[in-house]
Amino acid sequence: MIKGGNTFVPSVPLRIAVRSGLDASALLLTEGGRVRGDGDVVFHGAPVHPSGAVRLAGDGDGGEGDGTVWLEVGLTAIEEEIVRVLVVGSTDSGAMRDVAGPSVEAFAPDGTSIARYDVTDGGGETAMVLAELYRRAGGWKFRAVGQGYVDGLAGLATDHGVDVAEDGQAQVQAPSASPEPLPVPAPVPTPTPTPTPTLVVPPPAPGPAYPADWSFGAVFEPYEQDGRDNDVITVDGLPQGPVIVELTLEGGGYTGLWTLDQRNKKKDNLVNSTEHAFRGRLLTEVPGRGPLRLRLQAEGPWQLRVLPLAAGRRLTEEWLEWGGPDVLLHTAGTADLAIRYRGDDNLIVHLYELAEYNDPTALPGYENAVNEIGRRRETVPLPEGPVIVHLEMADGPWQARLKGLRPHSGPPMPMPTPPPAPAAAAPIPVPAPVPAPVSPPEKVSEVRKVRDWLRRGKR
Repeated sequence: MIKGGNTFVPSVPLRIAVRSGLDASALLLTEGGRVRGDGDVVFHGAPVHPSGAVRLAGDGDGGEGDGTVWLEVGLTAIEEEIVRVLVVGSTDSGAMRDVAGPSVEAFAPDGTSIARYDVTDGGGETAMVLAELYRRAGGWKFRAVGQGYVDGLAGLATDHGVDVAEDGQAQVQAPSASPEPLPVPAPVPTPTPTPTPTLVVPPPAPGPAYPADWSFGAVFEPYEQDGRDNDVITVDGLPQGPVIVELTLEGGGYTGLWTLDQRNKKKDNLVNSTEHAFRGRLLTEVPGRGPLRLRLQAEGPWQLRVLPLAAGRRLTEEWLEWGGPDVLLHTAGTADLAIRYRGDDNLIVHLYELAEYNDPTALPGYENAVNEIGRRRETVPLPEGPVIVHLEMADGPWQARLKGLRPHSGPPMPMPTPPPAPAAAAPIPVPAPVPAPVSPPEKVSEVRKVRDWLRRGKR
């Protein structure tokens, strides 16, 4: 599996292998993403959850010490209040980049491998959420997470409601004050079946109508195609370079969208979702040779549009609101990007800095700004524009705006009123601003205490 990928797993007792000498532990989380108490942390000092549903089985498959640690998870025995089980790996010394081939793999009772994730981008982190099991549609799914913590087990534990008192005993933090949750957009009503169902959307604006404050990438007349269920889409005549692909789907089931390479094989995965009535704007590139070809896996009627980058919505100090992946444009000076996310799945945000980048036929390398799961309040610094802000994964309602905006150091850049959200976007009320809780300064001694606590009882 790739990072962020997910798959349904059978609701049976699973054995989960954490490999390459990592210490393994598990956190059982409620809807709010926090533990209820120290009993919801399974590790060497407390190897069995009070419910008996999750247990640390020890090193090796039978104790031969091959660097593999096993977790046993009885999915049907997990209490109803628990909605997610995090599988955590941590290092005794060094960082994740120093670990040779870390991986996590889930096995059915008969020994069949049903999900595996190999970590390939470990860095300076000393602890990482490798994977998670989470409830979905009456069953369970396995997700490859790969979310690292440079501050190690201390940061990971406190992020999920675990604290360590002076005597070294685990405690549960009181929930921080937070604004009233944003309401989830009302579900799109299922259209009345007709012999030839189609989606009705406003016609796209012509290229010349796009604001003139964005010059990266070619401007062209948008391409539009309607269809139903699985299909292969070919778009001829587009200039080489980055474009926005907008997909709107009425229906349920699984939605997947890939680009196809010159050999007609799947290349880049743009959409991997089980959300009902998917809608999103994705970032991809038109190849230098041949047309843009896309492979769509979907159930129900859909509409696909290919737009120039100039069609992206502009970030301002006013809230932008939507619920799905999107491509936003930052054209002003340095600022902080505030994001309020109310989804249950991954929130992944990449930044493409275009200042002094002179190749409009390809995207530069990106910087990952956010890679989190579940409801979040994030603020990240933005460099001076032009910058592409790509919400690569955001299966839920969100808001975004600039704060602390400074003037651009170059010629003044007009900030037009953002165009309306793509079709089918549901408005989200903006909550009254509530100051984010200030975390206490991290201390090396606190990191050491949490590590000692999580490892107490380890042989």
